Amino acid sequence: MKSVLEPLLQSPELPEFVDELTRTLEREREQREAFYDELTEDVRAEFINGRVLTHSPSRDKHTLTVQQLVRLLSTFVEVERLGLVRSERTLCVFPRNDYEPDVVFFGRKKSRGITGDTLKYPVPDFVIEVLSESTEAIDRGVKFRDYAAHGVGEYWIVDPDAETVEKHVLKSGRYGKTRPQKSGVIRSEVVTGFRVPVRAIFNSRTNFSILRRWLA
Repeated sequence: MKSVLEPLLQSPELPEFVDELTRTLEREREQREAFYDELTEDVRAEFINGRVLTHSPSRDKHTLTVQQLVRLLSTFVEVERLGLVRSERTLCVFPRNDYEPDVVFFGRKKSRGITGDTLKYPVPDFVIEVLSESTEAIDRGVKFRDYAAHGVGEYWIVDPDAETVEKHVLKSGRYGKTRPQKSGVIRSEVVTGFRVPVRAIFNSRTNFSILRRWLA
């Protein structure tokens, strides 16, 4: 942040920059309030950098991958009583933006503040986004930066076409570099004890066998 701000701090036009930023943020606050007022349960939408983005219906491959991730994570979290798992239409409120990630996990501390009437959720402890052609730039761009900047401890980017998972763990306010994982076992650093074969995310039979073993 210091490297970004330094040229502005040294500029004689700093007051003008501050005024413009203040006006921009005020406009965004008004637009955000309008976004909240117009929210409906049948539309999936996000508020990102002053714009409302609505989502088109997903391909079945995307939908199935999300479902299988939710089954795995929610079953494990419920069995171990680690917190809450939610998906898709869960509006997570960040300082500037509002997102509806594909899968989110809230640990015990944040879960205690979530009730049956909750509409706006806190920043999650763990987020999973399943890529699609229309959202990949956002998932790898503004969301990647925002999740890291505001304390999402772990971020998985899942590619349903390549059948890979990228695990990004927060360290010193940034996500470390990682390579897509296509095979073997992947484990969470935030959800204690959660480890699954990558194949279980994309293959229904493997997914079911893992669930059956846990529930046994």
